[in-house]
Amino acid sequence: RCVIVATTPNLFPLHVVEWVRLGYNVPILIKFGVYAPRVHPNYKGRVSLTRGASLLVDRLTLEDEGWFECRILLLDSKTDEFRNGTWTFLSITAPPVFIKKPPTFVEVLLGDSLTLSCGAHGNPRPTVVWHKDESPIEKHEKIKVLNGTLSLASVTRNISGVYKCHVSNSEGNLTHSLQLQVKGPPIIIISPEDTTLNMTQDAVLQCQADAYPSNLTYEWLKQGQSVYHIESLKSRVKILVDGTLLIPNLIPEDAGNYTCTPTNGILTPPSASAHLKVKHPARVGRMPRETYLPAGMEGVIVCPVQADPPVLYVNWTKDGNNLNLDNLPGWLVNAEGSVFIATSNDNAVGMYTCTAYNSYGTMGKSESTQVLLQDPPSLRVPPQPEYLQEVGRQLIIPCEANGDPNPNITWSKIGPTPRSPYTVLANGSLLLQPLSKDHHGGWECLATNRVATVSAGTVVMVLGTSPHIVSSVSVTTEMNQANVSWVPGFDGGYTQKFTVWVKHASRGKHEWASLPVPTSKNYLLVTGLLAGTDYQFSVLPQNRLGSGPFSEIVSVRTQAVSTLPMLDPPTFLSANQTGQGVLLQWSPPEAPTSPLTGYVLQARVYRISDIIFSQDSSYDLRLMSRSNKLLSEPSEAVNVSTIGECLLCFRVVLLYIQAFVRPILRSPRRNFFNFGSNIHFDSRMN
Repeated sequence: RCVIVATTPNLFPLHVVEWVRLGYNVPILIKFGVYAPRVHPNYKGRVSLTRGASLLVDRLTLEDEGWFECRILLLDSKTDEFRNGTWTFLSITAPPVFIKKPPTFVEVLLGDSLTLSCGAHGNPRPTVVWHKDESPIEKHEKIKVLNGTLSLASVTRNISGVYKCHVSNSEGNLTHSLQLQVKGPPIIIISPEDTTLNMTQDAVLQCQADAYPSNLTYEWLKQGQSVYHIESLKSRVKILVDGTLLIPNLIPEDAGNYTCTPTNGILTPPSASAHLKVKHPARVGRMPRETYLPAGMEGVIVCPVQADPPVLYVNWTKDGNNLNLDNLPGWLVNAEGSVFIATSNDNAVGMYTCTAYNSYGTMGKSESTQVLLQDPPSLRVPPQPEYLQEVGRQLIIPCEANGDPNPNITWSKIGPTPRSPYTVLANGSLLLQPLSKDHHGGWECLATNRVATVSAGTVVMVLGTSPHIVSSVSVTTEMNQANVSWVPGFDGGYTQKFTVWVKHASRGKHEWASLPVPTSKNYLLVTGLLAGTDYQFSVLPQNRLGSGPFSEIVSVRTQAVSTLPMLDPPTFLSANQTGQGVLLQWSPPEAPTSPLTGYVLQARVYRISDIIFSQDSSYDLRLMSRSNKLLSEPSEAVNVSTIGECLLCFRVVLLYIQAFVRPILRSPRRNFFNFGSNIHFDSRMN
C-alpha cells in the first residue's frame, strides 16, 4: 500500500506516483494526474493503482517476487524531492511447476552414456527425487543424481525400467514418469544342448533369445557354414520362428558342431554351440579307384571307415576272395581298418574291397580299389650332409629326384620357420640368397608323387654371425648356491663365451646381475644366494661380433635352511622312595621323529653345597629324551626328599642307576628302573 497525504485542497492531483522494483532500471509504473499510467513491459496489463497510490498486481508469477518501493513527487512543493516509502518485499508461494523433464519414452544403446534432466520451480524451492521401479535411485550404486539430473557413464541392461521424477514443496508436488529401454544384442536364454540320436531320427536343437528391439532372426551354422549352404542339409533343414533347428530323418553326414546366432542388428550378436552325434552302422566312404604302393617300401591300402559307435573290425577281400593275412608275412589290419604292408611287392597287386562293422552292424562293403605297384621316387642328386657358408652370400643346395610320375620337390626348415626368404628352384634346388643367420640349422628336401614320399636332410652352418641361443638350461640348487649348466648353440664361426644373468624373482627387470663364465665352460656355480628364495637365471652367449639372444628364463628356489626334528620329552614322570632307593617311572614320547638313544636326568638340590645326594636335603628331578645329539625339552619335575633318610641308601641308588640301561630302552610303553638307563646327570645348585 501507498497512502498520499493531501497538502492542498486542489481538486487536480498535484503529484506523480512511481512504483520502482529493485533490479529494474525504470519504474514499473508511473502515474501523473489523470493521465493513463506508463507501465513496464513485463507488467503490461497486470498492474494498476488502487486506493490512491497502492499497487495492484494481477496474475502473479514467481518472477514477481522481489523488493518494491512507492515514490511520490509533490508538484506543489517548492522542492523537487520525492517522498519515498518503505521498501517492501513481495513474497510469492507456488506449487512446483516442471521447467524441464525428459520424454516419456527413452531408448539408449547398450554401453552408451545416459543423462536425464528433471527440474521444476516453485516457492519454496522444490526438491527433486528420482525413483526406479518404485525404489529410490540412491540405492543404485552406478547411477548418479546431481541437481535433479540423472546420469550413468555406461548403460547396462539392468537399468531398463520405469523411472519417476518427483518434485515437491510445501505447496504441492508433481511426478513425471518415463519408460527406459536399453537397445542391445540378444541374450540367449535357452542354449542348444549336445544331442545323440540314431540315424533316421529327427533332431531338434533349441535356441531361444531375448532382445530389445525384439526383431530377432536366427542363423544356424554347421562347422562354420550356413546350414542352407550345405548340400546334404539344405533340402531338409528348417529354422523355426522361435529359433529351433529341425533336422528330420538324420543321416551320418549330419553329425557335427552346430552354432546358433540370434541377431537383431544391434552390436555383436552372441552365439551358442552344441554337438550332434548320429549313431549308425559302420560304413565305408568313397574308395579311390586306384591305390599306388611303392615297391620295396611300406604301403597302406586305406579303408575310409565312418562309424559311430567305433568300428569293431574290418573284413577285406582281394580279387573277390577273403583276404587271409596269415599267409602274408608283414601284412596286418591296423586300428583304422586299413591294410598295412611292411614291404610292398607283386603280392599286393589286385582288386580290393573292405567291409566295416560296429555294434550297430554294417552298411555294406566298399567300392573296389585297384592296387598297383610302382617304383617310389628316388633322389638323383641328394644334398650333402653339411654346408658352411659366410653370411650374406649365396648358397644353393641341390635336390633332384626321378619318379613316375615326376615327383614334386619341396623344402622345409626343421624347427621354427625362418623369417628370411628362401626359394625352391625349378630343378628342386634350395636357394638361400642372401644367406641369413636364421637360415642356420637343419633343412629337409621332400620328393613326393602319388606313390610315396622320400626325403633327405642337410645342415646349413652360417659363418660370420653372432652366436646362437643356448639350449637345455638346467639349474640345480642348494641352500646358498646354484649350479647352472647349458648346451651351447652354434658359435657363428668364432670362439664364444657366456655370461650367466641372475636376479631375485621378486625384484624388477633392471636388477639383473651378470656373472662371467670362464672360457670354454658351459656351466657355472653361483654362490652367495639366500636360502629358501626364488631366483631367475638366463644365459647370454657372446663372440667377437656381439651377443646372441638370451636363453629362456629358468625360475628356481634355493633350498630352505634345514631344521632339526622336534623331540618330545618323557611324560608322567613320578618318583617313589623304596627300601632300596628311589624308583623313577615315566612314559616315553609317542612316535618320536628319530630313534631314542637314551635319556638325560637333571637334578636341582636345595640347601647344600655338594651335588652328591646328602641327608636332610630336597631334590627336583626331571628327564629329557635323547636321540644321538638331539635333546628334548625337560619333562615336568618331581621332588625327592632325603630329610630323615639314610644317606648310604641314596649312594646305593646312584650305583643302582647304571644297572638298568638296556632293558628299559627295550620296554615298549612304560619304563621302571631305579635311577638307571644310560642316564647323563646334570646337577644344578639353587
